[in-house]
Amino acid sequence: MPKEEEKFVFVINHESDIPKYQQLVNGINNAIAENILQKGDLLPSVNSICKTNQLSRDTVFKAYTILKEQEIIDSVPNKGYYVSGETKKVLLVLDTFKAYKEVLYHSFVNNLPSNVIVDVQFHHYNIDVFKTIINNGIGKYYKYVVMNFDHKDVAPALSAISNEKLLLIDWNIHSKESNNYIFQDFGKAFYNALKEAADLFKRYKSICFIYPDYTNHPQETVEYFKNFCADFKLKYEIVTDAKKFSIEKGIAYISISDRILGHFLEQCKEKDLEPGQDVGFLSYNETPMKKFIYKGISVVSTDFNEIGTKAAAFITHDGVVQCYVPTNLILRESL
Repeated sequence: MPKEEEKFVFVINHESDIPKYQQLVNGINNAIAENILQKGDLLPSVNSICKTNQLSRDTVFKAYTILKEQEIIDSVPNKGYYVSGETKKVLLVLDTFKAYKEVLYHSFVNNLPSNVIVDVQFHHYNIDVFKTIINNGIGKYYKYVVMNFDHKDVAPALSAISNEKLLLIDWNIHSKESNNYIFQDFGKAFYNALKEAADLFKRYKSICFIYPDYTNHPQETVEYFKNFCADFKLKYEIVTDAKKFSIEKGIAYISISDRILGHFLEQCKEKDLEPGQDVGFLSYNETPMKKFIYKGISVVSTDFNEIGTKAAAFITHDGVVQCYVPTNLILRESL
């Protein structure tokens, strides 16, 4: 049964672009997230909200109906509305939804308790989209998990979120020392993975790194690739124009784009070249299918499952999280 005492007061900003019913929804969700409201607490009546905030009954009913559909609140005849659950909403902001991001996503949501609802949105490296997602999410969520990208306006946009509620993941770009983060290392860790495969690369007359001009992959990966080739006295080429990609016998290829992997396998078939013998291939980022493609595609990859698991732990536990997830080399027949 609901408790008799009302302990929550709505504050409506009549100048805001956010619809008033959504402000009511956001207010309750945020109050539950902050433990201002708890399971069983009675909510203000429709009439009292209308009177104190100059709102129509339809606006208040719409907000309460949405919250009832989400099983966050319920109502009892002659008693009114009350908090029926301890639901917490989390915002997960990713760049794009590729196969390896799906691994991260499922690991994240599968390690959260049932009372946590995850809204996932994608910024596609568009700063206007990113800022809209963040601005519209302020105050609506218990915590925020955000995948960074390289733009000067990213950090200012995130500054509206308090440190204890914000977790940055994947790329250490435009972060602050005080931020919570779970990153992968695109530089030294990549170099160390290549180092493990040095003897295999020496079987080929040179290495071709495909770094398409359309990619948003960190440039430091290319710099550490150059260092690796210099240190091990390996000939190399860097190709940025994907249209000029044409495989040649005796060359090992490294690609950060799965589009290139498809072109590579097509050309192997057309030119009757055997991956792992006539030509080599090392792909960036593990996906569930790469061990099954052809005879297996060698990859250098961080553990996206671990990123998702650690991000889920940030949601369920308070405290500072600052760590790097290892990058590993997985050798298969393609190299």
